[in-house]
Amino acid sequence: MMRRLALCAGGLASALALAAVTPPRKAHLVRPAITGISHLAVYSSDLGASEHFYVVVLGATKGPDPENPAGARYYFSEQQFVEVLPSPAGLGPSRLAHVAYNTADASALRAYLIANDVAGASELRRGPQGVWFSVKDPEGNEVQFVQPSSKGNAAMAGAISGRIIHVGHLVRDRAKQDLFYRDLLGFRPYWYGAFNPPKVDWVSQQAPDGRDWLEYMMVGPGSDVPLEKVDANQLGVLNHVSLGVPNMQAAVTTLYRENRLSKRHDGPQMGLDGKWQANFYDPDGTRIELMEFQPVMKPCCSEFTAESPTQ
Repeated sequence: MMRRLALCAGGLASALALAAVTPPRKAHLVRPAITGISHLAVYSSDLGASEHFYVVVLGATKGPDPENPAGARYYFSEQQFVEVLPSPAGLGPSRLAHVAYNTADASALRAYLIANDVAGASELRRGPQGVWFSVKDPEGNEVQFVQPSSKGNAAMAGAISGRIIHVGHLVRDRAKQDLFYRDLLGFRPYWYGAFNPPKVDWVSQQAPDGRDWLEYMMVGPGSDVPLEKVDANQLGVLNHVSLGVPNMQAAVTTLYRENRLSKRHDGPQMGLDGKWQANFYDPDGTRIELMEFQPVMKPCCSEFTAESPTQ
């Protein structure tokens, strides 16, 4: 999240009152566990430049992509990666392809979503790394759910981080998205904030059965980002992935000392949530955020309502 330390006024909590109504359930199926983030998939206009960024700058391990042989996966751990796909003809300004979460049972989760009137679920797909399917959220973003074949999640040697702790993407209508992510899937409130309360710029919620989180990057009325200002550059900032590090100074010093800083970067700086963060950008402008796992000072705007990840 792009945010610098600022003072926050009171009254934000009241501005966040939500009138969403939980949709009726068509079947009383038990939702399988959704344990955390699997990956972020982005489009690239230069696959070679992207490979240099993810392998050399961030230290990820390149692997084949079972979804698209022309793409690649860049692993930070055994189960978490960034997927880079070649840009299709006619691609608009957004480089976001999809966001994916890990689940204990992809088949049962697919049945649960279909039973609760989520249309357009893909067929189950299988590969060496697991089983997955995709749906669209209420704003049309592709969301995948992956049942990984590996039970381990060890960090990759040489990676600047072995843990993706959150993903974020543009959201226009918080109430509509909450019907899907919170009411149906069970994501849990974690933190919210803004540059200028009582506006709301970021709304974070943890995975139902883990500590990774999804961050709504709010745009339009009620936020500091007008819809008319959302261009390709802004979308690269909003649609992002965050890598957890135990010590920001050590991580950035490593990149600096080894001449691995990306051409475009900013920070380190203190986030409004009280955590150190620094931002790097792949060749197509997608933001890769480094963030410390734990806050080091009191957060602005709201308290944390769930435990932060520890590693």
